[in-house]
Amino acid sequence: MSAPLLEVRGLRTVFHALDGAWPAVDGVDLSVARGEVLGLVGESGSGKSVTGFSLVQLIDPPGEIVAGEITFAGENLRAASEERLRKLRGDRIAMIFQDPLMTLNPVLSIGEQMSEAILEHRQCSRAEALSEAAKALARVGISSPEARLKQFPHEFSGGMRQRVAIATALLNAPDLIIADEPTTALDVTIQSQILFEVQKLSRETGTAVLWITHDLAVVAELADRVAVMYAGRVVEIGPVDAVLDQPRHPYTLGLLNSSAAMVEPGARLNQIDGVAPRIDGRPSGCPFRPRCSRVQLICAEQDPTPTGTAERSFRCHNPVPQGEAA
Repeated sequence: MSAPLLEVRGLRTVFHALDGAWPAVDGVDLSVARGEVLGLVGESGSGKSVTGFSLVQLIDPPGEIVAGEITFAGENLRAASEERLRKLRGDRIAMIFQDPLMTLNPVLSIGEQMSEAILEHRQCSRAEALSEAAKALARVGISSPEARLKQFPHEFSGGMRQRVAIATALLNAPDLIIADEPTTALDVTIQSQILFEVQKLSRETGTAVLWITHDLAVVAELADRVAVMYAGRVVEIGPVDAVLDQPRHPYTLGLLNSSAAMVEPGARLNQIDGVAPRIDGRPSGCPFRPRCSRVQLICAEQDPTPTGTAERSFRCHNPVPQGEAA
């Protein structure tokens, strides 16, 4: 694998409250190489989206990044000025938000917004920018793109607005795309088309992708590696086939067993007992222990540290044995 385009070490993001500062992201280590797709998976509340927002320095009060290193193409993003970050965002780093209304301005036409995303970072005419925008809309399955450019966000369905947001992120062929559950609102056919376009962009241009999702099926189809998050931490990371075929952390195994594909039609779905802890109420030791079927005494006494190799690691005192089927 080539040297990482994005490297994150010890990232810690807290949210301040009257009774303290509580970590939503708690010591995350990640890296993404050029041309690589890294899937970031976990339940709602595990810290996935806050991690994505932290990487592009979009954490607003009462949130705050209090520790860690974020290096992009050799540049320290935590030390970058707001002006420098504005130049990087939308050009070399693109983010696709889970809610397209966070991306789209309701009082500007789609064409105005998409062309501005090009003109802000490239020297070209507005006509050329609109032409590029129309091509991008066609790539994500929007028919009559030239006519659609003249319309406003309220004239689009939720799924179509999401496709516009995805098309806008792809406009400048960025070095890195951070995609926060971008296909959740799309039907299966359009989702497959989007995944194909992302894979194609990654292969042809070397774009790195951090794909945040709760859908393990999407990760299996799209990603090269996968990182599993729980309670603000990466609890398992490695090549996607190795992690999904032979999970070592009990939480990863629980997520896989919760899939509908793991039970017979009509049978009751498996589930992980309990719920993920609140950021202000995480237990001592291993945060997964109240829900874990492999819990031991040490799990309450000692927080597990990463075990394994640089390529494949997990945080667990009593991991799932190698060779045990998911």
